[in-house]
Amino acid sequence: MGGLYGVASKKDCVADLFYGTDYHSHLGTVRGGMAVMNGRGLTRFIKDITNAQFRSKFEDDLGKLHGSIGIGVISDYEDQPLIIGSHLGTYALVTVGRIENLDALAAEIFYSRTAHFSEMSGDAVNPTELVATLINRESTFEEGIRHAQERIEGSCSMLLLTGRSIYAARDRLGRTPLVLGRKPDAHAVTLETCALPNLGYEVERHLGPGEVVRITADEVETLLPPGEQMQICSFLWVYYGYPASHYEGVNVELVRNRCGAALAAGDDVVIDMVAGIPDSGTGHAIGYANEAGVPYGRPFVKYTPTWPRSFMPQDQRVRDLVARMKLVPIPELIRGRRLLFCEDSIVRGTQLKDTIQRLYDCGAEAVHMRPACPPLIHGCKFLNFSRSKSVLDLACRKAIKELGDDDDHLDEYADAASDRYQAMVERVRQRLGLSSLKYQKLDDLVAAIGLPKERLCTYCWDGAEACATCPGRAATAEQEGLRVHPR
Repeated sequence: MGGLYGVASKKDCVADLFYGTDYHSHLGTVRGGMAVMNGRGLTRFIKDITNAQFRSKFEDDLGKLHGSIGIGVISDYEDQPLIIGSHLGTYALVTVGRIENLDALAAEIFYSRTAHFSEMSGDAVNPTELVATLINRESTFEEGIRHAQERIEGSCSMLLLTGRSIYAARDRLGRTPLVLGRKPDAHAVTLETCALPNLGYEVERHLGPGEVVRITADEVETLLPPGEQMQICSFLWVYYGYPASHYEGVNVELVRNRCGAALAAGDDVVIDMVAGIPDSGTGHAIGYANEAGVPYGRPFVKYTPTWPRSFMPQDQRVRDLVARMKLVPIPELIRGRRLLFCEDSIVRGTQLKDTIQRLYDCGAEAVHMRPACPPLIHGCKFLNFSRSKSVLDLACRKAIKELGDDDDHLDEYADAASDRYQAMVERVRQRLGLSSLKYQKLDDLVAAIGLPKERLCTYCWDGAEACATCPGRAATAEQEGLRVHPR
């Protein structure tokens, strides 16, 4: 997915920028970058962080960075920040999100013969460079950002650094968060609120969907007001958000505790211990254990110093290796026990199957699984939270295919009360070798988050989409049982 951070200060901002960006390292492990503006212009560093942490890669460069205003990014895969020379002036740009119509926009620009793009591997277009091209078509940064957001399908939040200020823009439907922080001599903008308190910042407010602001050390000025409709990604709370962070004022760890409690409230399985698949399953498991009155334990511990998050590598063999090497079993806590594991989700299931087999190999009597979200039936087309190449990689879509079905009945497979749903879950359970498998109900997940469903993106579970050009229509369509598609 990626994360971003920006600082405008009355003194040198490099330390705040460095540590604030580093607090987003859990969101990506491929590229990292920072750009700082001072009286001599822009200074930028981009590093490959595939095999090293952001902090260790950039520590030697800190003495070369000086300035009172800067932006940083942890990127999915593309080089950032980009330094752009244009009729608007020279600026640096970082983005997070996913541009679903990237190829179509690039083809349109090529056809108009008005721009070219730098080469990336596999003839890919750098999404951040494409966003810059869209911005440069207008006469001001404000109008350029508005134009880019109107043309982009998917999501794109961005920070744009000029000589005097930072432009911060949240994506049109607010699928990713942007939060303003302040202290007496500086303002910051961040995706993760956990990047603020240890650097002395207080949360000032969350930007609304589609809102654009200009940030200086002295003030934050709203240039484009927020839209009425929001579709923030629910998976932030379930999986890839950091436990200490808040989105729309709602803390991640508390939501995970409530998810676990909801799973326990409707469960009657007899077990000896509740555990979480670390790290994100831990908060869910604590909530389950507290609600069920069953001991919480750690039959697996996680070795993290040298291994990235297992969802990031695109090669399945690498993902499996990372997942296996990170989880170290404790046989004394496994042998002869009936174990229940809370997991944030079951995406592909390949890593989980190996984990379950290792539990049986260590002598587990039973292994039950309780994912904290509903079955993933649709591949996300708004954020890069998974590197799967095909929706058919999803464990539930594999099960649907094995059941001899196609895409005509996906609504039924998303309905926990339907026979098709039960058959799909049973097929996943059998493939994973679990004693039992029960998924979270969508209503319980929404209640755990505490925001109205029409304010949340739940596409990967129920296929529900919102129309960005029709404020208020998503809720109405939901009540009518309809799916609403972007125009």
